[in-house]
Amino acid sequence: MRILYLTHYFPPEGNAPASRVYEMSKRWVRQGHEVTVITCAPNAPAGVLYPGYRNRLVQRERMDGIDVVRVWTYLAANKGTVLRIANYLSFMLTGSIAGLLVRRPDVVIATSPQFFCGWAGVLVRRFRRLPFILEIRDIWPEGIVAVGALSNKRLIRLLEALEVRMYRLAMQIVAVGEGYKSEIAAKGIDPSKIAVITNGADLDVYYPREPDGHLCSALGLKGKFVCSYNGNIGMTSGLDIVLRAARLLKAKRRTDIQFILVGDGAVRKDLEDQARRSALDNVLFVGRQAKDAIPRFLSVSDVCLVHLKRRRLFKTTLPSKMFEAMAMGKAIVLGVEGCAAEILRDAEGGICIEPENEHALAAALESLADNDERRAACGRNGYEHVRRFYNRDVLARKYISVLEKVVEAAST
Repeated sequence: MRILYLTHYFPPEGNAPASRVYEMSKRWVRQGHEVTVITCAPNAPAGVLYPGYRNRLVQRERMDGIDVVRVWTYLAANKGTVLRIANYLSFMLTGSIAGLLVRRPDVVIATSPQFFCGWAGVLVRRFRRLPFILEIRDIWPEGIVAVGALSNKRLIRLLEALEVRMYRLAMQIVAVGEGYKSEIAAKGIDPSKIAVITNGADLDVYYPREPDGHLCSALGLKGKFVCSYNGNIGMTSGLDIVLRAARLLKAKRRTDIQFILVGDGAVRKDLEDQARRSALDNVLFVGRQAKDAIPRFLSVSDVCLVHLKRRRLFKTTLPSKMFEAMAMGKAIVLGVEGCAAEILRDAEGGICIEPENEHALAAALESLADNDERRAACGRNGYEHVRRFYNRDVLARKYISVLEKVVEAAST
């Protein structure tokens, strides 16, 4: 098949949507399919172009056999509302135009976030009369409303109407979790139209290994019990819990427990400033890292924190960073309720805590720091669970079977 994939994010950006599109696409290419990805010049989360790229009208590159078409967008940091919406709308326009000009595909996929990327897929589908698959990784606009980034009721109602219309125009919806499927079905969409293909881990990249000694020395982590957070330090992450837990641990003289926050985002600078003012030397910010460097940081971690703010909507979320850390054999401290908590409990891969509860986080870390046997068992269990159920190779084959059925149905 010839597959056209529209996505706001793509490597060298290392966030979850970029990783998912790349991991699926490169596996489909290996299976003999042709994949064209239409995306932006890499700039997330700061709205600053990555080295070696320019924000041109169109630029092309080849990445692991994937034909990557990068289009111009209005660049904006991943915070605020007005400038971000300008960024999203500009991609809807330029991405749609690019989708009309590339070689005719057999099927079009558009992935959220962001919401207007989905509408780019709708426009390509309409003008080229192609089967269209809408991939939902985030329920929008509920997601931005939940964190207070949007409060205009008229605009919210308009976006909600566009959201449901987009669902109806898709021939097939692919959701990344059962919780998302339930949320979409509750809006009046036939559940039989919604397939679930979760995120997962590339087991050729993420696997148990010895700690990276050079990195451990460079970060001053020798003799420390390391809890790392790896990912977007944004409005939804609720990572002020780390600072509050760090204060509790410091007051209890648990100088052995060290937090490291790997990543960047809208609230990173504010958190870093707070940590500096409070002299929290048990919290280390290392900034955004290349995606291929993340396994090194996971290797020096004893425990990995996965956390989101306590919001009803986030009960549907399955953070991909959880699967990658489990694949590395790391125990998880999970501050996400709902579907993610069910998976971790089934895997017996760590400790679930109440989101935004610093006392629960501190207690979980002390428990795992003081019990090597339990921590090791959580790591082994988590690895085995990901190997069996969340292997990217298996998920890519499952996804391609969905595409084949859609293309076949469209041709009859």
